[in-house]
Amino acid sequence: MSTSTEKKGLVLENTARRDALIAIEKKYQRQWTEEHLFEQNAPSLEEVPLGMDSDELHEKYPKFLSSMAYPYMNGVLHAGHSFTLSKVEFSIGFERMRGKRALFPLAFHCTGMPIAACADKLKREMELFGPDFTNAPAEVQEEPEQQKPEQQSEDVTKFKAKKSKAAAKQGRGKYQFEIMMQLGIPREEVKKFADAQHWLTYFPPLCQRDCDSFGSRIDWRRSFITTDKNLYYDAFVRWQMNRMKDAGKIKFGERYTIYSVRDGQACMDHDRQSGEGVTPQEYVGIKIEATEFAPPAKKILDSVDTLDKSKKIYFIAATLRPETMYGQTCCFVSPKITYGVFDAGDSYYITTERAFKNMCYQKLTPKRGYYKHVVNIVGKDLIGTKIDAPLSVYKGLRILPMETVIANKGTGVVTCVPSNSPDDFMTTKDLQHKPQFYGIEADWVQHDIIPIIHTEKYGDITAEAVCKEKKIQSPRDTALLAEAKHLAYKEDYYTGTMIYGKYKGEKVVDAKSKVKEDMIASGEAFVYNEPESLVMSRSGDECIVSLEDQWYVDYGEESWKKQAIECMENMEFFVPEVRNAFDGCLEWLKNWAVCRTYGLGTKLPWDPKYLVESLSDSTIYQSFYTIAHLLFKDYYGKEVGVLGIKPEQMTDEVFDYIFYHSDSVEKTDIPLKSLQILRREFEYFYPLDVSVSGKDLITNHLTFFIYTHVALFPKRFWPRGVRANGHLMLNNAKMSKSTGNFMTLEQIVEKFGADASRIALGDAGDTVEDANFDESNANAAILRLFNLKEWAEETVKDVAQLRTGPITDFFDVAFENEMNALVEETYKQYELTNYKNALKFGLFDFQASRDYYRESCQQMHKDLIFRYIEEQVLLLAPIAPHFAEYIYREVLGKQGTVQTAKFPRATKPVDQGALSALEYVRSLQRSIREAEGQALKKKKGGKAQTVDPSKPVKLILLIAESFPDWQSHCLEIVRELFAQNSLDDNKKVREKLDPKELKRSMPFISLVKQRLAEEPHELVFNRELLFNETDTVKATKPLLEKAAQILDVKEIVAIKFPYESKTGTNIFNGEEVTIPNAAKVVENTIPGNPGVVFENF
Repeated sequence: MSTSTEKKGLVLENTARRDALIAIEKKYQRQWTEEHLFEQNAPSLEEVPLGMDSDELHEKYPKFLSSMAYPYMNGVLHAGHSFTLSKVEFSIGFERMRGKRALFPLAFHCTGMPIAACADKLKREMELFGPDFTNAPAEVQEEPEQQKPEQQSEDVTKFKAKKSKAAAKQGRGKYQFEIMMQLGIPREEVKKFADAQHWLTYFPPLCQRDCDSFGSRIDWRRSFITTDKNLYYDAFVRWQMNRMKDAGKIKFGERYTIYSVRDGQACMDHDRQSGEGVTPQEYVGIKIEATEFAPPAKKILDSVDTLDKSKKIYFIAATLRPETMYGQTCCFVSPKITYGVFDAGDSYYITTERAFKNMCYQKLTPKRGYYKHVVNIVGKDLIGTKIDAPLSVYKGLRILPMETVIANKGTGVVTCVPSNSPDDFMTTKDLQHKPQFYGIEADWVQHDIIPIIHTEKYGDITAEAVCKEKKIQSPRDTALLAEAKHLAYKEDYYTGTMIYGKYKGEKVVDAKSKVKEDMIASGEAFVYNEPESLVMSRSGDECIVSLEDQWYVDYGEESWKKQAIECMENMEFFVPEVRNAFDGCLEWLKNWAVCRTYGLGTKLPWDPKYLVESLSDSTIYQSFYTIAHLLFKDYYGKEVGVLGIKPEQMTDEVFDYIFYHSDSVEKTDIPLKSLQILRREFEYFYPLDVSVSGKDLITNHLTFFIYTHVALFPKRFWPRGVRANGHLMLNNAKMSKSTGNFMTLEQIVEKFGADASRIALGDAGDTVEDANFDESNANAAILRLFNLKEWAEETVKDVAQLRTGPITDFFDVAFENEMNALVEETYKQYELTNYKNALKFGLFDFQASRDYYRESCQQMHKDLIFRYIEEQVLLLAPIAPHFAEYIYREVLGKQGTVQTAKFPRATKPVDQGALSALEYVRSLQRSIREAEGQALKKKKGGKAQTVDPSKPVKLILLIAESFPDWQSHCLEIVRELFAQNSLDDNKKVREKLDPKELKRSMPFISLVKQRLAEEPHELVFNRELLFNETDTVKATKPLLEKAAQILDVKEIVAIKFPYESKTGTNIFNGEEVTIPNAAKVVENTIPGNPGVVFENF
């Protein structure tokens, strides 16, 4: 099945080379499957009896277990999946070549709401348009999505990662059946997907097919689908839930939850059409009493017969900063927003309709969902209303206009605290300067700013200081004001001290909650929650926040959090940004609803009307991988596995034994030997060495993964690493179905083949920043692999063309040494999981080294070239296994598979001197070509060239015996100041230099400083060369003679001379010769950096 999404990108003209490589790939994929090459098992009980210490077991039989976040089965795998998949792939390939039993299992995630919601949409569309959707309107082309600017979290106390889109993105289709057709499903087949169970049988086999065509090293025996369709996994999740509840990690109570009124249930991450990762944002709702309405508003209210005049009317202002309420000077509304007056029981609230709908489900109205709208009033009609703001030092404040208030954040009512809010400060100034323009009385906006909080950085009026710092000129400088708001809140919260009010002298971080509780207790405020940003459910409902009685996981509980931190202290996160993201998430992550009532999944064991939600049943599935192949033989658990155990036999007590909760099972008919085999598989492959995932899952799945592991497993089974990668762009643009810049894994492999695709993915990037799959890189990889294949075949066939004998020639020694260095560097990069660098050193540089060797010597050495071919294959095997297997088996004639061959290491210690000598020769060749270009360049004023290109020339190399005295003097100054940590003080540097020497000394010192920042200081200060310059030039004379590309070099002379001498010695014959009259060249000549001069005879 090939998807029908329109593709943009590179057009391949000639595919013969690609097709040849794909033929190799298909051959070895079949062979690896037949050989069961990727199936890994723990050492048997006969090999090692149960009870051996874990460290001893793993030392005797090294293992490596890595997995990726299992993909959701509402579509085929796309390029983004393949990027994450590749990180596991490359590590598994490398670790296996290190002699470990490297295991890569992969299952299929089906729980949650998305599949059920899509199936239900199809049912509705079939009712509307017929079973084949023939009565549907023509497809409407949607506008491409616009890139939105990154937004900071409004609450500085709450860390939020940059979010990806929801897992299942919609394409250009307006209807669900169109989306299915974009996945390549024929129109007549789409109706089958109205049954949610059909998705579970349709997409998993396609996922396995695409992974196999990619060359994945997956042990498919261990695969399964989630949900109760696989009763073994269902039993596993029930055990997990029961033991979490037993441990006090799952509790029951009211919690603020993202909620869909239409669906009648909590809407968790995987249940959302948009808004993945969005959580409830808590505000304090300040009740600001209206004491005298502005005439237009009064007229509207007086016309409402049903209005109970005995009830008070409050403007509800949502704030994150209750501790600043002492400094209120007015209250803002937007002149353009339509506000509602709503019946809240004993009083009326003025707020936006959206906000009041949230309040209806938070026990803020007489009954749940109570929504009684009285009348609408446009904001401009409210301006001038007199109010009584709680805690404010001022009475008789007014409602004033603020143009930047928005209706979809908070309540649309903003209380004004100009001392600490940059927005309020700038708007207040603007109103003061132009009261007539805004239609207000000047005295409404003349209240002095009250200092509330003192900070060391910004003083007593934070808002004013921050606005000055940011040079904000207007309340319409929205981008700068957003930055200022974040800075002011952060500085006040973390460093501020209260200087006004009941808690004067206390830190803001302590006083904030006290003021909030006081206001709530006095009836002047209440807790109000709403989604941080827009959340749409799969059913198309805009979600609210509801106060729900629910089962929840008590993430954030202090003792449990300490365990999670302890686990993380011993984990590898590969880059600091990932560890920081986890630290931030642990700071804010709290209770998480564990169940829902709609969708697919496992029933909550003690309350079966609920289903376990899809992030809660996917936290420790990696442990289930270790035993799955022994329990069943198919994804669905229909065919009983080799141990003959049925699903109903997998009781909680059996799982307790397997996962080391107990050492015996009192009631079971499973033979003890079978239980011991299951336990062995778990204790051998666990702990999980690395979990690989997109960075967006740090704030949910991956943090849950750590919490749940420490709750359910002994310490020795806690996870060891998480590798989070960035999102994948395609051809330097965001992947998007709506723009056509989108590829599935199947399309990538069809277009470029597996190995070329894998190389392009490896070269795409390794950090948490967004990576880029460049089709031109994939295409270039095809050519590179094909040419390497052809060359290797020809070289092995024409072995007689290679020389034999001792390896003593300069270029033989240099090539061997450089191979050793690149092998070691490649090994290091694979260890660090830096695959872009592994490709650089292990393919691009390794091949460049061979190319240089081939060009530099007249006849290559057989031993070195055969070693090169074999090591090139082994270095590339983790990333491009099919190509490597072909060369290994069919060209080199090796026995066995490259997949289990030993990863190469240096055959002898790397000689840094030989590396430096080789780089010296390469650099000297470049210098000769540059000098040739200068010699042929016409001088200003039409003067002749330095040499006549029509006549033979002499190439003169100038080799300095010592460094210039002025450079040595500069170096001593640098050494002295470096030891004093004063090198960055240019004044001190200049004081030690002769003013006449500044022009040449300062650039030289800058160069030395730059080297000190990048290299070991001992190496920089010790200027002694690691190789003999004279011997190197002698050994490479034939190559240097050919370095010039245009001039006819008939003779080469290399003159070694002391500093400032007029004569030197020709190193080739020992004669004393005069140094050419080329002052600038001579002056720039130092040891290791020879001068180059051309002269006509």
